[in-house]
Amino acid sequence: MAEIRLAGMVNRICAFDRRHFLSFLLISPALPLLVSVARGEDTVALSLTIKDRQFDPAELHAPPGRAIEIHVKNLNPIVSEFESSDLHLEKIIPVGKEAVIRVRPQQPGRYNFFDDFHRETQGVLVVP
Repeated sequence: MAEIRLAGMVNRICAFDRRHFLSFLLISPALPLLVSVARGEDTVALSLTIKDRQFDPAELHAPPGRAIEIHVKNLNPIVSEFESSDLHLEKIIPVGKEAVIRVRPQQPGRYNFFDDFHRETQGVLVVP
């Protein structure tokens, strides 16, 4: 009798797992699309170049409360490191390459950034 009850429980658990697995298979292909659509609407894209040991532009502007992507292209003849103590990030950018730096939504303020290998190269992100 105990064997019959145990077999019935196993069948119910297997049916439950199969239903969830099939639901997951149907929904999973759409998840990346949903995430990218939501992310694309909320993210602000900014561009910046490093050339002759200067940022161009030296001042970036972004709205408060929105995620930011900073596309940084290194046109210097040497490697650069985009760094910000205020934003808690750093990224090495090889010669002639571009890096995408993702910044979390920020409150209003001024956030300094610099080239860690060439400290005279300074810039600021302004969030009004």
